[in-house]
Amino acid sequence: MLKGVKLRLYPKPAQQMQLTQLFGNDRFVWNQLLAMMNQRYENNPALPRLNNYQLDRLLPCLKREYPFLKESDSSSLQVVTKNLNQAWQNFFKVPAQFGKPRFHSRRFLRQSYTGKSTCQIIAKRYLKLPKLGYVKTSKTGQITAGKIKRYTISHEPTGRYYLALQIEVSDAQPLPKTNQAVGLDMGLTHLAISSDGIKYATLNAKWLQTQIERWQRKTSRQRYQATVAVRQWNHDQRHFVQLELADYQNWQRSRQIKARYQAKLANQRKDWLHQLTIRLVRQYDVIVIEDLKVKNLQKNHHLARSMANAGWGRFRAMLTYKCDWYGKQLITVSPSYTSQQCSHCGFQSGAKPLAVREWTCVKCGRHHDRDINAAINILQAGLASRPELKATGLERALVK
Repeated sequence: MLKGVKLRLYPKPAQQMQLTQLFGNDRFVWNQLLAMMNQRYENNPALPRLNNYQLDRLLPCLKREYPFLKESDSSSLQVVTKNLNQAWQNFFKVPAQFGKPRFHSRRFLRQSYTGKSTCQIIAKRYLKLPKLGYVKTSKTGQITAGKIKRYTISHEPTGRYYLALQIEVSDAQPLPKTNQAVGLDMGLTHLAISSDGIKYATLNAKWLQTQIERWQRKTSRQRYQATVAVRQWNHDQRHFVQLELADYQNWQRSRQIKARYQAKLANQRKDWLHQLTIRLVRQYDVIVIEDLKVKNLQKNHHLARSMANAGWGRFRAMLTYKCDWYGKQLITVSPSYTSQQCSHCGFQSGAKPLAVREWTCVKCGRHHDRDINAAINILQAGLASRPELKATGLERALVK
């Protein structure tokens, strides 16, 4: 079982310069090999594609030609070749979905590199990382007993450094059984509505969203002003100072402030989803959700922003791996007709506008809350698809 742990890094100024070099080395290797593969394909498309082993054999040649590559962790360069080989294969298998691999730029807001070498815990807040030595971290107590498979060091647009560790853990930690099952209907006003009648609200972050929009406008305005200044120098070099676009500090500062607000909103949403998912996993043994195609649903431009803010995809991903960790079961069912069918008699009442939140079945006369009725239908469909669950007594979880 693999688990991920993300820590905050506090590198010294010398280590920050070294990290900039390591980020650049991985980017340089990616661009060099990609240029070679593109030229090779243009010269003769019939040539067989290079595999991962052949790309690794090119690394010693690059190190002899460019000695600064020796400053990088050798395993990180091997990860670059592996990722490039995978991206190239995806392009030939499904070109419409993945597209051709692109060159990496040093102006990307997020820089990172991944390695497979050994990382050692030296003290409560210190780690020994390959090529960097001793680096101060936020908390090493989060690293449980296990083997570190990979590490990723990243420099975020907020100006902060993070370390993500992939840890292999041998034993799982199952939670006590509750013999309860629940169906969940996803919504926008409420993130999830359970078949028990509980409605879990979405994260209320209007203030943060307002600040993000404000700084987005300010950043765009300052970038435009900097672009105008650069163009003015091109036409009148005697009366203007020569500066590149990235040299304008006002624009760089506002861009970082905007990134910090965005990171704060993302962290709050992630924390909210963690609290909700662990609560559901502790309370229920079987969780049934809809198999929603979020990307297709977001094509509706009237609801796309609300769907993205709700975090349906991350909610499902968290439920999936937490159920695996703690010995619970997650079932996905088709969302078709869950809002149209009466959960009491099964009558199909037809499609209804989103404004209709309550309705009465014309056949049995049962009055339904739209979302709770859909959650009950989801639970019934999930239990019906797994007959073996009825032997455990979970059929009493159905709302009569």
